[in-house]
Amino acid sequence: MVTTVASFAYNGFTAGRAAPPPGLRYVQAGDVRTRYQTWGATGSPVVLVHGAFESVDTWSRLAPLLARHHRVYALDLTGDGYSEHRGPYTVDHFTRQLLGFLDAMDLGGPGERPLLVGHSSGAAVVTEAALRAPGRTGGVMLLDGDALDTGAGPPSAFKYVLIDPYRTSLLRIGLGYDGLIRRLYDAQCGPACPPLDAAGVEQWRRPLQVPGAEGALWSMLAEGVPGLPADRVARLAGLDLPKAVVFGAQDDVFTRQTPQQTAQRIGAPPPTLIPGARHLTMISDPEAVAAAVDKLTAAPHAATR
Repeated sequence: MVTTVASFAYNGFTAGRAAPPPGLRYVQAGDVRTRYQTWGATGSPVVLVHGAFESVDTWSRLAPLLARHHRVYALDLTGDGYSEHRGPYTVDHFTRQLLGFLDAMDLGGPGERPLLVGHSSGAAVVTEAALRAPGRTGGVMLLDGDALDTGAGPPSAFKYVLIDPYRTSLLRIGLGYDGLIRRLYDAQCGPACPPLDAAGVEQWRRPLQVPGAEGALWSMLAEGVPGLPADRVARLAGLDLPKAVVFGAQDDVFTRQTPQQTAQRIGAPPPTLIPGARHLTMISDPEAVAAAVDKLTAAPHAATR
């Protein structure tokens, strides 16, 4: 009883929510008011789709490099970042948001078919978008993701703590601890990543403190990591599109066989493995990822069939 009362009191004391940073850009993408950012003025279009608990800002090291040869677009999927929080938080809804974003940016027509790059769980979103609209897609890159529905989610024991008021208290306490955010970042990113300063910590923390973020988080945790059945992902192999698979060689989110298996499943050439990199290759090794994107956009279709 004492713990419950204390939890309610703490939640009331910390009920104030953060505002999104000023100057963000928004567009209506499907049924979601969507935050986005662009880089570059010339070249072929590339659309970047982040993974779970990430945002447009996750691409801040990679996107300027891509902008040397491409027009680059990135969006916050609903539930993450600063886009409107509107469920359900499923691959279907994310895909409809992505295709709506292509409409809003006037992408997908003749000569304007973008390369879709999906990181981690974003790999499932770009895969499904290509399957639904192959004529609007210029290619697909799965970056640190296999697009599969693995059923991954929080341990079953979490169901006893992921209830209010306790889950809200735990989340807010964790977000207030800079050291915890830095440890999670270091574990996923690896030694090649720049250390998080105060602004970097805030970049990861603030999206979880805006109105609607907590409810979206609990919904997404209940759904588990978004993904597609293996036979659905394998249909990508039948599309006449350039495809690539890029992974950090030390990515411990997946098995060592995952990159090769994923490439075979989608009909892509052998995967690109970035030495020493872990799960956030766009942060740890942006030059290597940019080179893989340039290679894919330059490759003739025959090289990927």
